[in-house]
Amino acid sequence: MMKNKIKELSASLKDQLVDSRRYLHQYPELAFEEFKTAAFIKSQLDDWGISYRDQVAKTGVVAEIKGLNPDKETFVLRADMDGLPIRQENDVAYKSLHDGKMHACGHDVHTTCVLGACKILNDIKAHFQGTVRVLFQPSEEKLPGGASVMIKEGVLENPVPSAIIGQHVFPELEAGKIGFRSGMYMASCDELYFKVIGKGGHAALPHKLIDPIEIAAQIVLALKALPDHSPPQVPTVLSIGKIEGLGATNVVPNDVYMEGTLRTMDEAWRAQMHHFIKDAAETVSKQLGGECEVRIEKGYPYLKNDERLTHLCENWAKEFLGEDKVVEIPERMTAEDFAYYTHHLPGCFYRLGVKNEALNITSPVHTSTFDVDEKCLEVGASLMAFIAYKYLNQ
Repeated sequence: MMKNKIKELSASLKDQLVDSRRYLHQYPELAFEEFKTAAFIKSQLDDWGISYRDQVAKTGVVAEIKGLNPDKETFVLRADMDGLPIRQENDVAYKSLHDGKMHACGHDVHTTCVLGACKILNDIKAHFQGTVRVLFQPSEEKLPGGASVMIKEGVLENPVPSAIIGQHVFPELEAGKIGFRSGMYMASCDELYFKVIGKGGHAALPHKLIDPIEIAAQIVLALKALPDHSPPQVPTVLSIGKIEGLGATNVVPNDVYMEGTLRTMDEAWRAQMHHFIKDAAETVSKQLGGECEVRIEKGYPYLKNDERLTHLCENWAKEFLGEDKVVEIPERMTAEDFAYYTHHLPGCFYRLGVKNEALNITSPVHTSTFDVDEKCLEVGASLMAFIAYKYLNQ
């Protein structure tokens, strides 16, 4: 029975998976700088005799595992590789050796699991029809997103794949469990930049000033009210995360800089919000005698999981892990550049549980103490291999 064979192969890889993840964790690299990571991936693929091409989207690697009748169908697995500019604070044996950089979002786990899936699938390639294409993708954390660049460089062509899956660590879920969400799952994301221009001077003489701090405050209030006008069932978040006005206790600055984010789940409303944001900032500024320059950097689109594919993957996960290990998860206003793939072909992006309260492994992603229960590695690698096997043998 192939389920048991995949579990046996995964169990035999357990120590290697842990070693690989710890190596990658010690050497995190930022977006489009993943040269050492790519070299490690290629060395593993070379050892296993798996063909690949490199330098895709600068540091990306694309591998292919051909089963019987390889031209019949192509199924895609994706892993992201980049770390974050965070200084690691938890004291573990595999702590980051790159000061100020850390795998705080679990991309070391994603890469390790997909490498493990590659090894398993290569060992059973005589038992499935078609080809598994594997994307080791750079720069998930930084615009324009490595997914968009890889797509432009043809990773979804020659031939066009039937479907794609990806997984992401989930510290809200116990290690050993998997979470699925069919349909709309994650939000689009845009970066907002504002320069509020006033007339600074002595803070004790406000009648001679055009106070950009006051203008900025009013702009924030106006912007925060905009999501209230979103269409029904379209979640929308607008947050300002940075305000910088370099004055002093008795000095009002000439300018104030603000940065924020827009998240939503409808493209038409997203476009409208861009207009509303610009209009609100400019109108408020003008009313108070100042100006505001607005720049909106359009980021990742919304992520919608294909309903049929997600239903299949969820059922296969229950078959492989047991029904008690598979849960439904809610929509999220976070964003993920895997979304680009889902706008080209059916995709399923699911969550890999990594939490272990007994070991105090509970920190959220993007924090300096993030870690995972490494039991998740065997689960993640084997499930991806099993889903690919089942999909290609439908």
